[in-house]
Amino acid sequence: MKVIVGLGNPGREYAGTRHNVGWWVIDHLADVWRFDGWKKDHEALVASGTVEGAKVRLVKPQTYMNESGAAVRHYARRPFFAVANDLLVVADEVAFPVGRYRFRAKGSAGGHNGLKSIEQHLHTQEYGRLRVGVGPADEQRSVGVLKDYVLGDFGKTEAAAIRELIPELASGIGCWMTEGMLETMNRYPGKGRSE
Repeated sequence: MKVIVGLGNPGREYAGTRHNVGWWVIDHLADVWRFDGWKKDHEALVASGTVEGAKVRLVKPQTYMNESGAAVRHYARRPFFAVANDLLVVADEVAFPVGRYRFRAKGSAGGHNGLKSIEQHLHTQEYGRLRVGVGPADEQRSVGVLKDYVLGDFGKTEAAAIRELIPELASGIGCWMTEGMLETMNRYPGKGRSE
């Protein structure tokens, strides 16, 4: 089974924030893959189905960002589940401007509290991740207080750019499921449609 986790915070007040871009991607996948409705499972909402002959579970942790790992730790204990190959985490990335993204097979949390929590619960940095840019387009512009920035809502232009990018991200996730991370990194280098 492939497990795709979108990081975010529960609650209507967080729905449009930069920190919840992982949920935007997961919601899109559930829609285009026509999965059944969301159900409570441990500390998460999940939607399950089959894609290209593979069982897939979409996961939206309900623990708030800093405790995201609690919602995925039980998957690592399942027989025949290999964290390095079967888990993909979708998270926001302030270091990338809106429109950029990056697939990676492993790496550090880079200061992201949701990824830090996952690493603490899984005891490894070797799991797939998709980091979606939420930073300002002007690299010279400061984000100010990081917490306020990531918990702030996207502007209309940013939100539209993210929505336009999501089908490309979904295609990359499909590639990861069928071809593996190396092929995905080669075919989806992360520049988005605008570059």
